[in-house]
Amino acid sequence: MITTVGLAAALVSCSENAAEKETAVQDGTFKYLVDEFADLKIMRYQVPGWDDLTLKQKKYVYHLAEAAKYGRDIIWMQNCEENLRIRKVLENIIENYAGDRTCEEWAKFEEYAKRVFFSNGIHHHYAEDKFYPECSQDYFSTLMNAVGVDDSELEYVIYDPSVYPARKDMHADDIVAASAVNFYENVTREEVDALYASMVDPEDKTPVSYGLNSRVVKGADGVVREEVYKVGGLYGPALEKIIAELKKAAKYAENDTQKAYTADLIKYYQTGDLKLWDKYNIQWVKDTLGTIDYVNGFVEDYNDPLGRKATWEGLVNYKDYEASKRTELISENAQWFEDNSPVDARFKKPQVKGVTAKVINVAVLAGDCYPAAPIGINLPNADWIRREHGSKSVTIANLTSAYSKAAEESPSSMLSEFAWSQEEIDLQKKYGDITGDLHTDLHECLGHGSGQLLPTTSPNALGEYSSALEETRADLFGLYYIADPKMVELGILPDQEAYKAEYASFIRNGIFTQFTRVELGKKNMEAHMQNRKLIADWCYEKGLADNVIEKKVRDGKTYFVVNDYEALRGLFGQLLAEVQRIKSEGDYEAGKALIETYAVNIDPELHKEVKERYAALNLKPYGGFLNPEIVPVKKGLKVVDYKIVYADSFLNQMMEYGKKYSTL
Repeated sequence: MITTVGLAAALVSCSENAAEKETAVQDGTFKYLVDEFADLKIMRYQVPGWDDLTLKQKKYVYHLAEAAKYGRDIIWMQNCEENLRIRKVLENIIENYAGDRTCEEWAKFEEYAKRVFFSNGIHHHYAEDKFYPECSQDYFSTLMNAVGVDDSELEYVIYDPSVYPARKDMHADDIVAASAVNFYENVTREEVDALYASMVDPEDKTPVSYGLNSRVVKGADGVVREEVYKVGGLYGPALEKIIAELKKAAKYAENDTQKAYTADLIKYYQTGDLKLWDKYNIQWVKDTLGTIDYVNGFVEDYNDPLGRKATWEGLVNYKDYEASKRTELISENAQWFEDNSPVDARFKKPQVKGVTAKVINVAVLAGDCYPAAPIGINLPNADWIRREHGSKSVTIANLTSAYSKAAEESPSSMLSEFAWSQEEIDLQKKYGDITGDLHTDLHECLGHGSGQLLPTTSPNALGEYSSALEETRADLFGLYYIADPKMVELGILPDQEAYKAEYASFIRNGIFTQFTRVELGKKNMEAHMQNRKLIADWCYEKGLADNVIEKKVRDGKTYFVVNDYEALRGLFGQLLAEVQRIKSEGDYEAGKALIETYAVNIDPELHKEVKERYAALNLKPYGGFLNPEIVPVKKGLKVVDYKIVYADSFLNQMMEYGKKYSTL
């Protein structure tokens, strides 16, 4: 499970101090903001402590990073079958077009290209609907012809709004057939459900995540079958490149456990055997002593309308030992949190196993983690592995730092525009960073790992609503416990007032300000945004009689104000108990009712107002990152060190990656 701000949890419960106000800022000579276009901003992140790593550790990171970057084409193909074809045409034009690059039409084309690069395809990375070039189709055709491309069908795919209109369409009659994601071909939802129902043994205590690494197709013979991602199968050439770098990396692993699970990951890529994926995850969870760690695989199922198939992602990181003291303290008390949770005793884990948490710095982002990146991760996702072996949770320090430092010099502020009072603003400035990080810690370290399914409940029982409900559950866990006196007792929060900054920020964002990211007239479709809206709207409605959250208007502007923080915590606890029940029992209808009632439809007047007020601030609602380059330093033919070189152009990095890491 991942936490994001616009992923990274601007997504996150969105500390407005850290996530919402991204702009140019200088830290010494380091500039965080690199580029802005459309609704996006591109930032760089620093790699602190790099020189403290040994040469062996740097070699390990380098080859893991190369393995991660070689998966790039996979996510493009998974998002839509036409994405890679379109990307290569855009790269061709950018590299070879010899005409006028100063005209307005070229600027519009280039902005479209950058949007496609950012989203790993032609659909918005967050809203999931298709976006279009603002340059004319005739001009686009001229550019294609100028570089030797004659493809009217491609122009049709790019410009026609009826072709692949949504990456994931959750409100179609058949959400499989209507979605542009490349997980299914020529099949209906009914056929897909039937295929996997035939595979699953409901009595299996260690159920395989069938479908996680495959595409379902129906051939001319009418037979529905899987195309498995493996060497010799789907995405084989990319997986071969990944395997080659993983083998190089394994030579520099810090311990035998790292070598063992890397070997299992390689075998999994070679065979597509999901039991090897489970074996890899079990060993990976046990590796708690190493400084270096990585994620590499088909992991998250947010993009699949059925919540079953995973997109490819990669991330390489190293531990921040000082900052990890906070998360380690939380994980050491995991059983206390589980025992004191407001959920029914039937749904609690009698023994919490293997919960480990740390703060990390990333050295590379890849696949579905790039350019838009998580700020928190909790893996593995399989419930039975969490139950029997535990999970790893991380908060990504250098990304949250980049967001925060980019906010410090902002000429305008979400907080000053949407907070009701100076008291709220002061509260956020005093505590916002620490409570935002703590909520992420609780969400990832304990929230995703808390609770248990009943023995008869299928992990896929909640279907297309599973992702949003799981994020709701984890956010509620964090919100409930951030206000607990235990936080002050453990020395994690300075006083019992601090949590109020996160409560005020979360409600303001969930009920109102996050919809700066949604086009007028559209529904709220992204899982993390649905989670936040569900919580905020449900609590607003249930607390109306006691005025727990109040809607106020001043000078024609709307504000949402928390009047009773203690009562709000009680509401968070009630909703947590219900969402945990839904997950534990697999109550599809109750989960559907929560999502459809509270998470999807946006009040049109509030939506219009928040968009207008936000536009006046001249801020960008979404952020993503450039990767630093890890460059070998040679003495003769021998590599004697690796240095970090910070990139300064989003477009250049996209073009470089297209040349170096394209495999499909």
